[in-house]
Amino acid sequence: MSERKILTPSEVGEYLKGIMERDSKLSGLLVRGEVSNYTESTKGHHYFTLKDEEGAMRCVMFRGRAQFLRFKLRNGMRIIAEGQATVYIASGQYQLLCSRLIPDGVGELAIAFEQMKEQLNREGLFDPAHKKPLPFMPRRIALITSPVGDAVHDMIQILGTRWPMAQVKVVPVRVQGVEAPGEIAAAIRWADRHRAADLLITGRGGGTAEELWAFNEEVVARAIYNAETPVISAVGHEPDVTISDLVADFRARTPSNAAEEAVPDQEAIRERLDQDKRRLERAMTNILLRRRHTVERLAGSRCMTDPGAYFREKRLWLDYHHSGLLRSLEHALARKRERLERLSVRQSGGVERTLSRKREQLRAEAAALDAMSPLKVLSRGYSVAQREDGRAILSVKDVAAGDKLKLTLKDGSVDCRVL
Repeated sequence: MSERKILTPSEVGEYLKGIMERDSKLSGLLVRGEVSNYTESTKGHHYFTLKDEEGAMRCVMFRGRAQFLRFKLRNGMRIIAEGQATVYIASGQYQLLCSRLIPDGVGELAIAFEQMKEQLNREGLFDPAHKKPLPFMPRRIALITSPVGDAVHDMIQILGTRWPMAQVKVVPVRVQGVEAPGEIAAAIRWADRHRAADLLITGRGGGTAEELWAFNEEVVARAIYNAETPVISAVGHEPDVTISDLVADFRARTPSNAAEEAVPDQEAIRERLDQDKRRLERAMTNILLRRRHTVERLAGSRCMTDPGAYFREKRLWLDYHHSGLLRSLEHALARKRERLERLSVRQSGGVERTLSRKREQLRAEAAALDAMSPLKVLSRGYSVAQREDGRAILSVKDVAAGDKLKLTLKDGSVDCRVL
């Protein structure tokens, strides 16, 4: 035991790591399998396991390589991983240090496109409700594309031919390569923020899927979606469909088609104006003819040849109706007068009867009152004795010697003193 060297676990790991990294068969290794236990660290490192029916292998792809992935790893995805087999000393497990990941059976770009399409569609970036209408006659148009190449020249030529009134501005960007997505997105945000144009056109001419890939990047899609200025996407040829096409307010088949859709055709507008002008001229001619016929007809009418006839007819009409109105009023007054006379007769008879009845009633009440009058008693020789204050004396007890009295007789009064 003492003659053999005792190693630590880390020393064994270092030894095995050296052997594996020196073995050419384990360098540039290609491993096919199904992804499981996938996680992404906060620093951007990818950790997962590749497995098949009988075995499994731990894998890691560090951030420096992972940032170039065109698609997102998911559990259950079958891939081919390329890398270096090595030993992770801390756990004593061997693993594959991945430098590249390739979807198994489906192209990498196709996988990335479908993943991005699914994600953005789920977030509502393709919803037609968010798409803005294109201006009918834009005054300023910004072309966000490469300043060189046939695409930009074709668009400028078509815009100048169809609608030379529009001011066209080229915002130069790279349209392929690693820096292209950031430049395109930044140009869209700049043009929108500064209101550089009424309409934005972004795109490029045809190319391979890799060359068109900048318009499938999320940063470009979100810049188009967030822009308040309407955006036309014109990428490649008609069969080419990118994420930008799906997000944009309008998808053109080609850059040339984008220029055609962006502005009206001045020749078509001129022809339409000419048609409208001819239609208005015909309408005005017809109106003038009808007015002329009306004037001619009126010129031969009686009111024009003998203007006084109209007033004479109206005067006769007024006289006739005035006479009729007077007759009607006279008849109405006569009827009213007859009614009043009949009513007066009826009322006068009733008044006489009422007065006669009231006279009889008054005579009866006067007779009764006269019978009760004290004057009647005085006329028969009686008198009424009263004190000075006017109270009647009813008993000898009501007076004393020396009191002044007043005797009322039928024809006057006498002042007396009690003896």
